[in-house]
Amino acid sequence: MAVNTNPGEAQHAWDLMKKITFAMLATRDGEKIRSRPMAAYIRPEEGLIYFLTDVRRHKDDEIAQDHHVNLGFADASAQKYVSVSGYGAISNDRAKIKELFGTAAKAWWDSPDDPNIRILEVTPEEAEYWDSPGTLVSYVKMAVAAATGSRPDLGDNRKVAI
Repeated sequence: MAVNTNPGEAQHAWDLMKKITFAMLATRDGEKIRSRPMAAYIRPEEGLIYFLTDVRRHKDDEIAQDHHVNLGFADASAQKYVSVSGYGAISNDRAKIKELFGTAAKAWWDSPDDPNIRILEVTPEEAEYWDSPGTLVSYVKMAVAAATGSRPDLGDNRKVAI
């Protein structure tokens, strides 16, 4: 699938990520790929996706060794998915940490002043999204396609530069 550079479709990928809010962050640990769920702070106006992370965790070391990351956003109940390939960097920008610190972060740290908090900045290179009309409609379309021998139209699938 060719990468699309249509700004409207790129914006649609950003909008889907904003609605889903949580991503599986995949990093490399040598030959192994590791994923973990993280709360995402989506900032299309900055061209970045932020995560608060703990300097004592392995993902920071993994990103220092290999900055390539993949983010998987999924809302299975609505049949909406986004996969993002990009580059990660760890930052100790205390002002940005204070800006992003909220309810999700309070589950892990007492305050934004915790010296172990870092920011993972992901610069997306490209995204691929699947945006379906929803589970019930998709099941009906699949049943009709199976009965008629046709292929179901399950919504939009685009690969976009972002």
